[in-house]
Amino acid sequence: MDDSRIIELYWQRSENAITETEKKYGAYCNTVAFNILQSKEDAEECVNDTWLGAWDAIPPNRPTILRAFLAKITRNLSIKRLEKKLAEKRGGTAEFIVLEELEECIGDQTDVEGIVEFHELEEVIRRFVRKLPERDGNIFVRRYFFTDSAASIAERYRISENHVMVILSRTRKNLKKELMKEGFICE
Repeated sequence: MDDSRIIELYWQRSENAITETEKKYGAYCNTVAFNILQSKEDAEECVNDTWLGAWDAIPPNRPTILRAFLAKITRNLSIKRLEKKLAEKRGGTAEFIVLEELEECIGDQTDVEGIVEFHELEEVIRRFVRKLPERDGNIFVRRYFFTDSAASIAERYRISENHVMVILSRTRKNLKKELMKEGFICE
């Protein structure tokens, strides 16, 4: 079933909307959640919560890209679940490893919050990524939004893992320059 029809089912408040969404995007959302949580059970729970989140959000929202809309819900739920788990026990995970990599560009969260609202920073980063060559932008998003490993990105784009790391390093440096230019960080 195509996305516009699935969205219409949500607007009609038909329970088939969830069934069709799960059929089409279940595996995809599960991958997003698992990449963050590294737990099959936790990922499944987040994906189930994603369907409820979509049900609650559509209407009033009418997503233009349903796949991205669902990924954002799944990612946010997964991060919240991860934060809760880490509050119970401290330790490093994929999500925090990629955030540490980005820290050289944006500093710690309290610094960013003190300088500007998070959504403004998000918009600057979004514009920055759109200006990148397509492959570099996709690699950046795969790493820092979907938390894919460098190995899986290398396999996806048929390049070496070292090449992925070089692209990410250069992109982070350019992002840092962009954030400095925009006044988000000082040298």
